[in-house]
Amino acid sequence: MLPVLSTEGQTGSDSTKISLAYPVYSQYLQNGLMINPAYAGTREVLSFFMSGRLQWAGIDGAPRSETLSLHSLLKDDRVGLGFSGQMFTYGLTKSYSIYADYAYHLSLGEGKLSLGLKAGFDMSNTDYSNILLNDKNDEAFLVNDKPYFLPNAGAGLYYYNKKFFIGAAIPSFLSYVNDGGGKVSFNAFSDFDVYVSAGALITLSPSFKFKPSAFLDYSVQKTKKTQLDLNGNFIIRDMVWIGGSWRTSEQVAVGILQLQVNPQLMIGYSYDYPVGMMNTYSKGSHEIILRYEFSYKVNAANPRYF
Repeated sequence: MLPVLSTEGQTGSDSTKISLAYPVYSQYLQNGLMINPAYAGTREVLSFFMSGRLQWAGIDGAPRSETLSLHSLLKDDRVGLGFSGQMFTYGLTKSYSIYADYAYHLSLGEGKLSLGLKAGFDMSNTDYSNILLNDKNDEAFLVNDKPYFLPNAGAGLYYYNKKFFIGAAIPSFLSYVNDGGGKVSFNAFSDFDVYVSAGALITLSPSFKFKPSAFLDYSVQKTKKTQLDLNGNFIIRDMVWIGGSWRTSEQVAVGILQLQVNPQLMIGYSYDYPVGMMNTYSKGSHEIILRYEFSYKVNAANPRYF
């Protein structure tokens, strides 16, 4: 869930704020780097992840997003490094995010505690040249928006062992304002989101497991609705993951099917069905993922669930 840009006015009297809008993902738990920099290196191998998502199928200009990420634990088993990139398209706007991640791992009890930092930038641009206008001289659309280039930084912590995980992160510390003339300036450190995620592994039998989890996206300044995801996955013979989610803020039910093709390769598909108001306009949302992990450490005798 890397941040991309939206120039919508936020709740309150100040409409000059640039709101950092976060694309929704349904299979983020297979790539925790999207929501927490402290996840870098926690899979203890070189892990490559890519995803594509079509949001609100059937609506012209519906959001589309593509992500790539790569992270690994270094040889000393204490430092994890990661990189992530994202492109997000909605309507006439294209946004990009590029971030580098650093995490330091400490042994704690039966698990590990990871402390993470991220730094990079978000960029967004709106192109009006393809709009069909009744009045070609309409001044509002004669000039494209100037690209926004906004550096940012975030931090997080993440604890995991063989039975459960819990993490918290602030993906973007900085916020910005637009003076209306294309000039963007730093606003404050106080307008940011906090992500909290947690989950557990319940072994029902050697070939049948259940993984419940939850994700909370909370805005400190309440500039947007709090998002709560409740998730559950049944894992059959460590090969087939069947599950679902309920996203409270959007009233969306999600079905997920993921296949661990071999110890290194996982592919997945999810479908979001809108139960609320969007049901009238949208045919749902589609998302596919692929994760490939390099290294002999990935083996069937010790699979990773977090």
